[in-house]
Amino acid sequence: MSWSRAIVAAVLCAALSGCGFQLRGEAALPFERLYVPGASPLVIELRRNVVARTHTKLTGSERDSQAILGFTHEVREKVILSYNTSGLVREFQLRYRVGFQVSDPKGGMYIPPSEILLTRDVSFNDSQILAKESEEGLLYRDMQTDMVQQMMRRIAASKRRDAD
Repeated sequence: MSWSRAIVAAVLCAALSGCGFQLRGEAALPFERLYVPGASPLVIELRRNVVARTHTKLTGSERDSQAILGFTHEVREKVILSYNTSGLVREFQLRYRVGFQVSDPKGGMYIPPSEILLTRDVSFNDSQILAKESEEGLLYRDMQTDMVQQMMRRIAASKRRDAD
């Protein structure tokens, strides 16, 4: 029985490696020192990811950094998508929009002003208001995690462009 389990495990490992699957490793950012101002939950999660997943060090000031990640806006919106036959809301769309840029202290740009928009559709039932509010909070938290991952990928893929 143990031989068959070993064979099945080996086949599964070979299949996963053959399809290109690999664990998320460290991201190589194009700078060694980064300054990220602010104290929002997004900033805190982004800082944690930089510390845990890169060799880049966070600095306490722009002066000590090679790059500055600045946020232009962070907006959470709730838009009505549809109504039921009684005219009550049946479905919402949650939107999470973040604008940011990455520059160096001399004015060069790694990432020019950019925006990422994430959306999630949510059904609504007025007899389950507390559950739907909790679901909305969880979805926004999940969207924030997705936002950080997308930002990390964009920053890792960026290259410095000199100021004009």
